[in-house]
Amino acid sequence: MYREAIEAYFEQHQEKMVRDIMDLVSIRSVDEAAVEGKPYGEGPAAALHAALELARRYGLTELENVDNYVGTVTLGPKEVQLGILAHLDVVPEGKGWSVCAPYEPVVKDGRIYGRGTSDDKGPAVAALYALRCVKDLKIPLKRGVRLILGTAEETGSSDIAYYFRKESAPPMVFSPDGDYPILNTEKGQLRPDIIAQFAPCEALPRIRSMDGGLVLNAVPPEAEAVVDGLSAAEISDVLEQAAQETGAVYTAQDTDSGVRIHAQGKNAHASTPEEGNNAVTALLTALLKLPLAPCEGMDRLRALCALMPHGETDGAGWGIACSDKISGALTISLNIFHYTETGFRASFDSRVPLCGGEERLFGVMEQRAAEYGLQAELMMHEPPHHTPEDTPLVQTLLKIYEAYTGREGACVSMGGGTYVHDIEGGVGFGCAFPEVDNRMHGPDEFVRICDLLISGKMFAQAIVDLCCE
Repeated sequence: MYREAIEAYFEQHQEKMVRDIMDLVSIRSVDEAAVEGKPYGEGPAAALHAALELARRYGLTELENVDNYVGTVTLGPKEVQLGILAHLDVVPEGKGWSVCAPYEPVVKDGRIYGRGTSDDKGPAVAALYALRCVKDLKIPLKRGVRLILGTAEETGSSDIAYYFRKESAPPMVFSPDGDYPILNTEKGQLRPDIIAQFAPCEALPRIRSMDGGLVLNAVPPEAEAVVDGLSAAEISDVLEQAAQETGAVYTAQDTDSGVRIHAQGKNAHASTPEEGNNAVTALLTALLKLPLAPCEGMDRLRALCALMPHGETDGAGWGIACSDKISGALTISLNIFHYTETGFRASFDSRVPLCGGEERLFGVMEQRAAEYGLQAELMMHEPPHHTPEDTPLVQTLLKIYEAYTGREGACVSMGGGTYVHDIEGGVGFGCAFPEVDNRMHGPDEFVRICDLLISGKMFAQAIVDLCCE
């Protein structure tokens, strides 16, 4: 019902939708220190105001800004049947961009490049256009639909938690912040820190400092260490050997007291760490090959590397590897590391399948750490999310997906978390197709325009099928 009109509408509005996405992408909406009235800083608030202004220009009048945490756009009767949850915040831009600057989006080869194009501003605008389409086509709704736009998904979703303390979730909810066909299972999360404290090393050569990683939900692409008592020439052979072993790129620069070593890896989302090359563990691998003076700090680094060797992402070294048919295998990555002359802190991100049990696995890690003279602190854990395939929402979305794409529909699992993680019955629906690597969280992030067009069409059809009957 209404499919031909929906398809024609999006084809006619493609150019405008692309321009609107690019306008939003140009706003740097990275979570920063709160300022008065703006809990996540200036950027996320600016993106939220811009998105609500877009909705206003489209003639969508039922708008609400919930204290700059969340914005809502509602269409149809007061009884809201369907909620669509998207986010306007983005991860930090990082380095290595070549097609465009992160917040100066461009269209090239049928793609929009820029930070947030695929995660999640492009999908958010596609959903906004779905509401606009239903309004402009004057499709009568028996129940309402609400687009909920958040501003802190990348940093823990406290924005949505704030909103749902004030409002109840609609009976049916999906988020266009995942994978097609239907994302009905999200792994649990386990975030432990591993800590060591030790006396300073008095002898040379020694590690003075090391740092790597910016955010917990991304594999670190860079890490750097300062080593006293060695020169770049003295360590060149070791770095070459480490490069062959890890696949990372190392550079060394002499300093007044020693050498500064930089490791360049490849970033990836923490839910798929095997797709990256962890610069922290790569640099640790190289450092442990150097002729450094024996000391307690070196012993603790060797212990850490024994538990988390470079390239291992299944938790085998920790004794926590596990897998199940629905949600797949556990993953773990060391994503933030800070080392001084008196201690270090290593922050991990693990995505846990349905069979795992986050608290139980932390207990295993805690015991293993103690065996190696390390301490473990549980920073956060969250159970997995699973919505059965036979729910009306899932079945409706599967039919829409098959009709619009000509592909077979199925339910899939992912390690990443979305806004629906704590919403019973919620699922992810789009906007990433299985064959496309959108370089999410990396340099040159992009989204295919054709994918957003078909996504917008499917979202509009979902509103029709779920809110008209």
